[in-house]
Amino acid sequence: MYVGLKMLRDFVTVTPDTLVKEADKILEDNQLWMLLVKDGDELVGYVTKEDVRAAMPSILTSLDKHELNYLMSKLTVKNVVKKNITTIPPETEIEAAADLMYEMNLSGLAVVNSEKKLIGYINRNKMLEVLVEEMGHGLGGSRIVIEAEERTGVLYEVAGIISNMKYSIISMSVFFHRNRRMIVVRVDTEDSTPISDSLRERGYTVAGPDDFKDEWES
Repeated sequence: MYVGLKMLRDFVTVTPDTLVKEADKILEDNQLWMLLVKDGDELVGYVTKEDVRAAMPSILTSLDKHELNYLMSKLTVKNVVKKNITTIPPETEIEAAADLMYEMNLSGLAVVNSEKKLIGYINRNKMLEVLVEEMGHGLGGSRIVIEAEERTGVLYEVAGIISNMKYSIISMSVFFHRNRRMIVVRVDTEDSTPISDSLRERGYTVAGPDDFKDEWES
């Protein structure tokens, strides 16, 4: 999956001339942590909630109401904008974008085309939505967790066992926990017991919450 297929296209932006107090209201009303700053079609940078909140109190001390209102009418986003913005192209793989956000502790990424024009935005909420979709959570069925050795053909074997039993696979993913390879399969059935039994008969370890209980209760 590529970022360009999942990015937000309709999102709030501000300009360098937007008042800081207006940007603060936009952030609050939309429950955002960051706003992208555009000058026409050009991406200028971004402002965070912290930037905006830090700028506002800095002018409040020892000012009367008239002075405060005047200065607030002059303080714009261009005074607090950060220009070291990280951007990605739409062809970026979604997992690569998620890894970049994690490594840099970013709440979102601006998506630009080959001409550096802003065409979209992807944030943490969208990443979580993609994760839920890829895991097939909203499609029902049952979830099976299989602890499998690291060797060629394991996914093929597991898929074959399930397919031969005439069940449909909704999704299949691989995770690692304490150097253990965990295959997570969602199958289109409300009762996955026959599949689990068949996998165990073939030497696979089918894991459940009780197998990890000691880890989260210790």
